[in-house]
Amino acid sequence: MRIYRHALIKGVLTPAETARELEIEPAVVAEGLAMLYDIGLAREVDGNSGNFGVVSPDSAAEGVLGPLERAMRRKHSEIKKVKARLALYAPLYDAQFKKNAEPAALELVDDLGEVRHGIAELAGKCQEEVLTSQPGGGRRAEVLAEAVGRDERMLARGVRMRTVYQHTARFSFSTRAYVDHVTKLGAEIRTLDDQNMRLLIFDRSVAVASVRDDAHAALFVRDPNVVHFMVASFELMWANAQPFPLGWDNQEVAKIGEEIKQRIVRLLSEGLTDQVIAKRLGMSVRTCRRHIADIMARLGAESRFRAGYLLGSGGWQAVARGKDVSDSG
Repeated sequence: MRIYRHALIKGVLTPAETARELEIEPAVVAEGLAMLYDIGLAREVDGNSGNFGVVSPDSAAEGVLGPLERAMRRKHSEIKKVKARLALYAPLYDAQFKKNAEPAALELVDDLGEVRHGIAELAGKCQEEVLTSQPGGGRRAEVLAEAVGRDERMLARGVRMRTVYQHTARFSFSTRAYVDHVTKLGAEIRTLDDQNMRLLIFDRSVAVASVRDDAHAALFVRDPNVVHFMVASFELMWANAQPFPLGWDNQEVAKIGEEIKQRIVRLLSEGLTDQVIAKRLGMSVRTCRRHIADIMARLGAESRFRAGYLLGSGGWQAVARGKDVSDSG
């Protein structure tokens, strides 16, 4: 760096002049110049006279790195060509060795399009039974529109179809229309008051489960022991669920609304927030807060703290029996 700085000031120099003016050994100057030549910062001036000068780092980079970059681009182009040629042979190999390969016992698919394709393929092959658990309240109309054709074809083949929703799905117009349609074709639909896992099981041999924190991914499960456990879990949900009524009965609606409130009371007693309760019960936060406001009014509580105290003292049971608990305790 001393030689480079000195040459910038002096212009053209000889190694001997540089050694004398900087008061360093000629061998050290020779070594330093060799390093500057290697990275392109020094150049000979006037042919073989021994004079040298220095150039800017940008010019040196172009002179030294330019050929390397061009060589790398050529190599990259060659790599792409070889890959393209090899890719031509991949279908032949796959057809011979992968056609009979067993699918993985657990397969994580993180692309929504591939997930939908996988489910459609399993539905197309399903012959005996499909079990479905759908949390989150009412389902979107576009999702139901995609599912109805697939479900119609399975039901037409004699496939038994059982589905568990949450109670809040009963208040969704599009979900009710879908349930009415597939029930007439032979499907069985029930609902639960609490959150259930998103799950599909085809012929008790392959299951598709939701993935935590990724709505676009799914886990395809083919391990028979894991699938057996998932079937048993579904059967437990099914046994505790209630039939989805096709008619809109005010008494039935009031009963379900009361069950939802009772579940909210239990979740409030556990210290859960409005947002967590709403997500767990498949409803909006606004709807959840309306239920909580009604619970507080029926308790006669003016604050959440007072409501918590009354609930802890068995106040909700008293309300359910028609008693006034606002002056209790």
